Amino acid sequence: MMLIYSYLMGGIKMLNIKKIIVYLTLSLSTYFMANNSFAEGVDELPVEMQKAYEGLDANQPIGPSMWRDFMGKEGPYVIGYASSYAGNTWRATAMDRLMNHLLPKYKEAGIVSDIIVTQSDLNDATQIQQMRQLIDQEVDAIIICCSNITALNQTIKLAYDKGIPVVSWSGYVTSPYALSASANYNEGGYRIGKSMFEAMGGEGRFLLVTGIPGLASSDSYDAGVMRAMEEYPNIKRAGIVTGFWTDQVAQTEVQKWLATNPFPIDGIIAQSASETGALKGLLQSGREIVPVSLGGAAGASCYWRQNYNFVDEGFHIWPPGDEMELAFELVIRTLQGQGPKVQSVARPAPTYSFEDVAAELDGDCSIDSTEWLQPGIDTWFPPEMADHFFLRPAPTIK
Repeated sequence: MMLIYSYLMGGIKMLNIKKIIVYLTLSLSTYFMANNSFAEGVDELPVEMQKAYEGLDANQPIGPSMWRDFMGKEGPYVIGYASSYAGNTWRATAMDRLMNHLLPKYKEAGIVSDIIVTQSDLNDATQIQQMRQLIDQEVDAIIICCSNITALNQTIKLAYDKGIPVVSWSGYVTSPYALSASANYNEGGYRIGKSMFEAMGGEGRFLLVTGIPGLASSDSYDAGVMRAMEEYPNIKRAGIVTGFWTDQVAQTEVQKWLATNPFPIDGIIAQSASETGALKGLLQSGREIVPVSLGGAAGASCYWRQNYNFVDEGFHIWPPGDEMELAFELVIRTLQGQGPKVQSVARPAPTYSFEDVAAELDGDCSIDSTEWLQPGIDTWFPPEMADHFFLRPAPTIK
């Protein structure tokens, strides 16, 4: 509370009473989460949509958006995309959706004139500098991805002061001035953990292939897996390796771990986009094949297509193109003055079955595929769902 007091005393000249109340509500959001009730913003959503916020990471703000009363601006808009990394199939698929689908569509409609892309290669200082350059270029909004939850907050505030919304997708930031859009990764990790532990018969040892430690989506996912493990006293984590959401890295790290830990394991939980690499590392080890969690990568899903008993189900935790489109729509709706109700747009992660895989992949598919299985934006974030997150909803393209 002293931090809140200091903030208010330092900024009271700039903030009106309404914004102070909003900030206090955001600061208390974790209290409401712990008590199974929600602050203003989430409680404006339909009850069935509020369920997506249950178990959400405690650091993720879920209070009312600071952009609720933003009345919008005239387009066409210039959007900045301050990407933090480009070196895996997931990022490439998301970029393809942004630049080769969304940009032409919204350019033709006269809504977006350009998208300026920068890459910081996981360097916070570089990403901050690039965001400031985008602000200086007077872009209309900035998209960020999978970033450190606190490092960018000062720059996000700078953008807010200049009327530039910042939207974080596939992860969140703690700044009250940003918007975030993602699945509930903690709940996703929990459900994947339970699915794996059931497939293991409720006992045994598993290897965890994490993403990038320190980033919100990676840490939230792992926390969900550990939460599921608490319900299975006979399940043990045999080890953990860092896959950096990249198949080549995961393959190498899994191979190394299996070579130096000769005891058997009963499953591998791997964060996408490293499940195909984890599977390849297991295959090349010569060991007995055990279940590997599936998160939509077509390569690993192809192995399931050709080996029916490999796993029981897959999970669309973070379909790259669909997540990007969700974030992009959040940007456009905010710029159009539709008034986002809540700071974080959260949604549950749907499952997919063997029948779904068989319908999309041929029997002669390749484990080397770099493609992704995705539910599609009409399933992931359809207009009838999106409208509930805004005070003044309307189609983005009239």
